Amino acid sequence: MIERLKKYQFLFEELVKRDFKKKYKRTVLGMGWSMLSPLLMLLVMKVVFEQFFGRTVNHYTTYLFCGLLTFGWFAESTGVGMRSLFANAGIFTKVNVPKYLFLLAVNIQVLINFALTLLVFFAFCAYDRVPFTWKFVFLLYPIATLLVFNIGVGMILSALFIFFRDIDYLWSVALQLAMYGSAIFYTVDNFPPRIQAVFACNPVYRHIAYIREVVLAGTIPSAETHLTLLGFAAAALLAGAWMYKHYNTKFLYYV
Repeated sequence: MIERLKKYQFLFEELVKRDFKKKYKRTVLGMGWSMLSPLLMLLVMKVVFEQFFGRTVNHYTTYLFCGLLTFGWFAESTGVGMRSLFANAGIFTKVNVPKYLFLLAVNIQVLINFALTLLVFFAFCAYDRVPFTWKFVFLLYPIATLLVFNIGVGMILSALFIFFRDIDYLWSVALQLAMYGSAIFYTVDNFPPRIQAVFACNPVYRHIAYIREVVLAGTIPSAETHLTLLGFAAAALLAGAWMYKHYNTKFLYYV
């Protein structure tokens, strides 16, 4: 795969540039929206939920920002990833190129947006007087596994979208359920153990919990947590790669 990426490096770079420019075309703030949008959402959710949950959670603004930042990346990555293959049908139906290039390109563009917002998040941590420790280095791990997970889910969704356009509407509903099931603005501590076990099966929640543990608790998650995140990422990527390989030739007949 790395060799093929090198072979099509120029095309890949041009796709990333195109997607990046398209996102901010005819906007006044341009890249500023990458930071302003999550901040506005943070403000709304803080006003709405702080009175209900903020009194029992230390550094509630940072706690809330962890959830919004992580879930926002997942939602945007999978959303644009779902349409990436269909949107580039005019290219791969005429030129024989690896179809996963389009998905990787949009994920790089979304990753850049996430990195910009992450800088704002660290500024909020400092403002909220969250202690910075060397353990913040471990944040690279959930970022890497969630990136792979997003790519895998994007491959699955983009393949399904070619055959079933309804997947767009179904995924929007699934994202709503995933958002409320990711404990973005509340804690799961008061839920019964069996309900907490359900939360533990949610890959997005597990990534959010990992980041909160490092940032707010100042501890390194367990080996079981690391293996679980790796398992989620590997399972999604393998499933997506299988669908791309299995339906590779059929894509041409449905776009």
